[in-house]
Amino acid sequence: MTQANAWWIACGVLIAIEMATGTFYLLMLALGCAAGALAAYLGLAGPQQIVAAALIGGAAVVICRKLRKKNAPSLPADANADVHIDIGQAVQVEAWAPDGSALVKYRGAQWQARFQCNIQGSIQGHAQPEPGRYVIRAIEGSCLVLGH
Repeated sequence: MTQANAWWIACGVLIAIEMATGTFYLLMLALGCAAGALAAYLGLAGPQQIVAAALIGGAAVVICRKLRKKNAPSLPADANADVHIDIGQAVQVEAWAPDGSALVKYRGAQWQARFQCNIQGSIQGHAQPEPGRYVIRAIEGSCLVLGH
């Protein structure tokens, strides 16, 4: 077996493991193994093949990680619809308590809810929110944070 074939086998094993686990980083390491195979085809010695595989695979992993961090959601987890499937769902508020809280029925259970406050902490646009349809903007523990 040639060195290039060994690199291609390692590349295939990494791709197979990646498909079983779902991690994208193993594909980047498989790319490094492909670079090692190409280095073997070019007639480079074993240590040079390893350096080529490490440089290409390592650079691919670093670039992949930076791209994933760059594209990561900027919302906190309690207001991120990718984390909580309830974010963005509508609820009906029958009545608000004087303190700005309410009990709402959502997904077959009673939930405590509060109206979303602005930065200064006052209720947005109203002295007291009106009964009606609201959208879940965040979840804080077992309390739904509602807004329009």
